[in-house]
Amino acid sequence: MTRALDSEIRLALTRKFILIAAASSMLTACVTSRVEGVRENKTGIAEGEGVVIMAKSYHLGNETEAKFIACVGDAVGRGSAGLRVVPNNEFVDALFPWFEPRTAPAETKGLPDLMQRPGVPEKIAEKGVRYVVWLDGDTDRVAGGGSMSCAAGPGGGGCFGFAWWQNDSKYQASVWDLSGLENAGSVSADVSGTSFLPAIVIPIPLIARTQAKACKGLADQLKLFIVSDEGA
Repeated sequence: MTRALDSEIRLALTRKFILIAAASSMLTACVTSRVEGVRENKTGIAEGEGVVIMAKSYHLGNETEAKFIACVGDAVGRGSAGLRVVPNNEFVDALFPWFEPRTAPAETKGLPDLMQRPGVPEKIAEKGVRYVVWLDGDTDRVAGGGSMSCAAGPGGGGCFGFAWWQNDSKYQASVWDLSGLENAGSVSADVSGTSFLPAIVIPIPLIARTQAKACKGLADQLKLFIVSDEGA
């Protein structure tokens, strides 16, 4: 009877193994994205002019989102069509205290008063900053499910099961033109992706890298937006 029970258990595990293997072979991480821009005023950039990319809201101060801001900055400055990007900490230090989180202008209507502060226009000109790009947004896990079990024994160990989760990366970049003291417009990226983790002895992660895709999409669109001389 014990042997019969052992045979049934092995048969059940084998069927489970086959089902998970079949499902794993058909899975790939799934990502959908939408990147768009809204123009309010003409843009363009001359030789020697640059951009600085800043965090719009306080929750962007955590490590993950700080990495996203750095990612966008690197991508905007990369390649033959890359723009000159001034490091945000360098810009904030040079303009201290006027671009600290609690003192930075919340809207473009505060720019004329800011430019009347002693030394501010000179420091901005010295850094060659034409545009301030304010980044806002985050990446959240919005759904998930499945189960996973792992065990170890005298003959070895392993994991069996299947898990999945969905991440949404939503970011918006507002572009301020310090030359015209106006809001040039905005660019947004909305990326959704589903990751899978099938396990047949060894877990095999199939990751949807939504944040990386949002970074690239936002940066590419920002470069096109800023260099364009089209009207609003």
